[in-house]
Order: sequence, then structure tokens, then C-alpha cells
Amino acid sequence: MAIAGGTPLTPRVETVVIPPKAEHTATVFFVHGLGQQVDSWIVTLQSVVDRLPGVKWILPQAPAVPVTYNHGQRRPSWFDITNLPPCNCYDEAGISASVATIESLVTTEVRTGTPPTRIALVGFSQGGALALMTALTTLQEFAGVASLSGWIPGPSRQAMQHLEPNLPVFWAHGIPDVEVPISYAEEGTDFLRDTLHIPQEKVVLKKYEGLEHTVNEEELDDLAAWLTEIFG
Repeated sequence: MAIAGGTPLTPRVETVVIPPKAEHTATVFFVHGLGQQVDSWIVTLQSVVDRLPGVKWILPQAPAVPVTYNHGQRRPSWFDITNLPPCNCYDEAGISASVATIESLVTTEVRTGTPPTRIALVGFSQGGALALMTALTTLQEFAGVASLSGWIPGPSRQAMQHLEPNLPVFWAHGIPDVEVPISYAEEGTDFLRDTLHIPQEKVVLKKYEGLEHTVNEEELDDLAAWLTEIFG
């Protein structure tokens, strides 16, 4: 697990680990978005990392695979995307493989002595979708899951309803986002509360004026505050 070179089309990074700066008390898995290299997030997340000195960060890298949305070009991607805004299409094989990848990394972390209740999943865009699908369908009891500009693919929801998850969820989304519109966040959090019956106080939806399909300091500050709260 280390930082290596690469291009957006041929990532060589597998997993980046940012060790805690103090005694290790919790772990965050951060899942990047479509077409991204994980090492590009290290600087972006620095302000959050600095506010949580006891937290280890694990940032896995998606493989480069053909993506329909990019006309079959190979891009780092957790599963195939046909179009944006996301349709109800569902790459079952790709999603299953990526959920298994995240769960395997989590299992490894648990075996090192970190209980699931001290682990949170965070993801951006496609990574937010994967973080939500993993956290809401796993048998592990995570401390929480956060989606930054993500969504919940429709076909994944049946499994969530069978498991009845009950964990804190932080959902942050830009109001003018056109790639994954704010309506996906509003409908997704309604689903969490009304269908999965996650208590109102556990579901946080933050909306940001002027934020398109990216992150900003206000959002990252809110994420850091939420992580501080769930980790106590």
C-alpha cells in the first residue's frame, strides 16, 4: 500500500494509506469517483485529516476498465456508468466486485484490531454510491457512511430493505450539480428515512449554494465535524 505514479487512464496506485498522527482510534475508507486517481485526493482531504489526528485513512484505487459513458475508453471506475445524470442502469458484476473489494479491505482492517464500529466509509460521486451500497448492505456495523455528491442506484435498494441498516449517514451535495443533481440527494435521504426507517436524527443532508460536481472547504469542514461526532 503506497503512492505510485500513473495517468488518469492507467492508474498504478492500488491503495494509499494515510497513517494517524496520534494514537490510532478510528479508520476512514475514502472511495474516489469516476476517472480519478486516489492520490489526487491526498491534498484535498488534508484539512479533514488534520482535524482528526487519531484517524487512519485508507484510499483504495479503482481499476481502469471500459466505461460506456466515456465511449468505451478505459477509465478508473468502480462499475460501468452509461450516462450522467445516473440512469437506472445497473452493472451488477462491476458493483458486486467493487463492494467485495471494499469489504475485503475492511475485513483486513478489522483483523488488525479496529472494530467495525470505529470504521466509516466516505465517497465522492461514484465512490459515494459505492460507499452507500457497501455500508447499507453489509453485515458489519459501521460507525457511519458519508456520500459527497453521490447517489443510491435503484436496483441495490432491495438488499438494503432486507437488512434494515441503522447507521449515521452524512449526505453532502451541491445545489447546482448537473452531473448528479441535488434531487438524487433529496430522494436518497427520503429513501433512507421513509423506506429503511433510519431515524431522522441519524440522516444529515447538507446542501451547498454554488457547489457544482466537486467539493469545497465548507463541505469538508462539515464532513470533519460529522466524523468527529460519530467517532466521539
